[in-house]
Amino acid sequence: MIGIIGGTGLYQLQELQEVRTQTVATPFGAPSAPLTLGVLRGRPVAFLARHGLGHELLPSEINFRANIWALKSVGVRTLVSISAVGSLREEIRPGDLALVSQYLDFTKGVRPLSFFGKGVVAHISTAHPTCSVTAQLIARVARSAGLILHENKSYACVEGPRLGTQAESYFLRQASADLVGMTNVPEVFLAGEAQLGYCTIAVTTDYDCWLEDPAQHVTAEAAIALFRQNLARVQQLLVAVVSEYVEDDTRPCRQRLRSAIVTPRERMTPEQRDLVEFLCR
Repeated sequence: MIGIIGGTGLYQLQELQEVRTQTVATPFGAPSAPLTLGVLRGRPVAFLARHGLGHELLPSEINFRANIWALKSVGVRTLVSISAVGSLREEIRPGDLALVSQYLDFTKGVRPLSFFGKGVVAHISTAHPTCSVTAQLIARVARSAGLILHENKSYACVEGPRLGTQAESYFLRQASADLVGMTNVPEVFLAGEAQLGYCTIAVTTDYDCWLEDPAQHVTAEAAIALFRQNLARVQQLLVAVVSEYVEDDTRPCRQRLRSAIVTPRERMTPEQRDLVEFLCR
C-alpha cells in the first residue's frame, strides 16, 4: 500500500473512495491525526495529515515515530511526503515542484530521531535515504502530465518554528542545500528504520530570504497562499502516482535493517524483540 503524508495545506485527498478513518495506537503515543484509509483509482491508500487535521502541531511537536509506526501498521510500504519548502536556488521558482534525494539535518536534537535505543542498537545506512524507484515513477508521471519537476534536490531541515535569518539562508546555500523546510527530518530516517520506501514531493512556496529584494522574502501568509494555489497540481500528480504504483519488496529500502541491528536478539527483552520484528517485517 502507498501512504501519503500531507504537509501544510494538504489535509485530505481528492477522488478517495470507500473512505474510513482509523485511530491507531502505537508504542510511541498517538500519531498526528487518525489515519484516513480509502481506495484511489482502484488502489488502497492511507493518508495522514502531518500537522493534524486543524494544523495545530508545530514541526517539533509532531510525533514522527508514531506517524511512521501507525502507517506501517495498516500495511503501508511506500510513503510519499508532500512538503512546502523555500527555494535556495533561483532556477527553482515559487510554484515549482521538486523531488528530494538528499537531506541535511539542522534540527536541534529536540525531536526523537530513532526507534532504537534503550537497549537496542542499530545503525542504518542513509547514503541514499529516498526510494529511487518511487522517485522515478513520480518523475515519469510528472513529465507525462507536463508538470515542472526539479529532480535530485537536497533539502535542509531546520528546527523552526521561526522562519530563518538571511545569514542562515546564505549558509544553507553554501552548504549545498537547494530547499529548506522544517518537517522531513527525522521523518525520512524513521521511514528508513521501518524499511519503508520514502520520497518527498516538495512544493516551493518562496525564495526563503537570501535574495536582496525584501518583497521576495518568505512570510507564512504568502507561503500558505501559494501552496494552496498549487494543490490541484499536487492532487493530480498524487492520483497518477497511486494509479501506477506497484508493490515490490525487493527494493533496497526494504532491506535497510538486514545488517544494521548490532544488539544480539538473545540479549533483547520480549518487548524489544517485538519492536525489532515489527520494523523488520
